[in-house]
Amino acid sequence: MTDTIRLALVGMGKIAHDQHVPAIAGNPAFELVATVSRSPGGVEGVPHFHDIDELAKSDITIDAVALCTPPQVRHAIAAAALANNWHVFLEKPPGATLAEVAVLEELAAKANLTLFASWHSRYALGVEPAREWLSARKVTSAAITWREDVRQWHPGQAWIWEAGGFGVFDPGINALSIATHIMPQPFFIERATLDFPANRDAPIAADVAFRTTDGTPVTLDLDWRQEGHQSWDIVVETTDGTLKLAEGGAVLTLPDGSTPHQEEGLHGEYPGLYARFAELVQGGRSDVDIAPLRHVADAFMRGKRREVEDFVE
Repeated sequence: MTDTIRLALVGMGKIAHDQHVPAIAGNPAFELVATVSRSPGGVEGVPHFHDIDELAKSDITIDAVALCTPPQVRHAIAAAALANNWHVFLEKPPGATLAEVAVLEELAAKANLTLFASWHSRYALGVEPAREWLSARKVTSAAITWREDVRQWHPGQAWIWEAGGFGVFDPGINALSIATHIMPQPFFIERATLDFPANRDAPIAADVAFRTTDGTPVTLDLDWRQEGHQSWDIVVETTDGTLKLAEGGAVLTLPDGSTPHQEEGLHGEYPGLYARFAELVQGGRSDVDIAPLRHVADAFMRGKRREVEDFVE
């Protein structure tokens, strides 16, 4: 492989255009050499293909792919990419099931390829300073509130309402990716109530109670029916005061009112993800943390289903 990682971007939806394309363009370790999508809408000046098989048959040399497709179809595409000897970047969530991610990890290891299960919210400005501060404190409770308007953030995206589409856990897994990173102790689910619209196969809201290994309570409040102000907050009570993460991890406030942040050169969620992916590829390593996905799976396994009124776009 050359020093530059020749990358194909697969799944050209909103997240690919808004986040991946600018992050790739801003990182000299990568060159975007192809896009793949079943529908038109690639990147001007970059060859575009209908599917990954069509890309593989082309004369374009690929070193890696970043997959931004819905999770229900991602495993087959990732497996095909690994079979073509390409490193793989997985948008969150890394798969529709835990088992398929485990299979991909095994395939990547056997082929000596990099598999990166990315969690973009962990690269928000306040997350790493929060983790460092909490590592030396005794946590007494944690409350996660992730409430947003699905009509604003996911207009017309039918796949998120289908079985395997995660529903409100699509944004909720971002909260879990932060919580599993910053909490000093692991936690596990005790109970959950999942609200399903009668006309959908995925939940629109969830109320989940966790407990850490030392008995500390952690609550998760997810809702896609929020109007007005959107809430992406984590509040952690400790014996040294209250830590607050707001705006999806972007704003950290410590008990003394200070708001520490990362150095300017490290900021930005998706630039941070691509810096990490380049590091992994160049170092011949993988990063496949399934903790957030495991909590979502447990919520569906243990959660009580409650039917609510139909959701109408």
